[in-house]
Amino acid sequence: MSYEIIKLKPEDYHKCANIWDMGKRPEMAKRFYDQLVSGNREIYVYTKNGEYLGEASIVYEQNDPDYSIPGQRMYFSRLIVKNDHRNQGIGSILIDYIISKVTKMGYMEISVGVDKKNEGVFRLYQRKGFNEIIFDGEDEYGSYYKLLKRLETHETEETP
Repeated sequence: MSYEIIKLKPEDYHKCANIWDMGKRPEMAKRFYDQLVSGNREIYVYTKNGEYLGEASIVYEQNDPDYSIPGQRMYFSRLIVKNDHRNQGIGSILIDYIISKVTKMGYMEISVGVDKKNEGVFRLYQRKGFNEIIFDGEDEYGSYYKLLKRLETHETEETP
């Protein structure tokens, strides 16, 4: 069966509870929903046979220049795959989709935060070109890196 990546509409946000337990993090779920409604966040969902199996988000403005710089750097805010569908390439497909989307939008860079203890995802981001560590520290959730990928821009040449 083939998959589809769809742009999530606010009225379908509740369907992402199939991927992650929104009830365990209600403040995060509300913040993401509010950003989605305001247009500051776009969520892309990997679906197969109509089932939501993974999601990835981009955020335009994060009030942190490590993460977002208007018109220059987009923040890749979230990558999550439903537990029983991990290690099947879904995360990789979503990362490629987001990188392509952000590049086509004209951004020069994309950033992401990753927990240090999540070594598999850290290595995946590195394989996808997030090779510059721009922050190594911690917050209330633990130790993490902020990673940066410089995007290839495809400028068109003017012909006389």
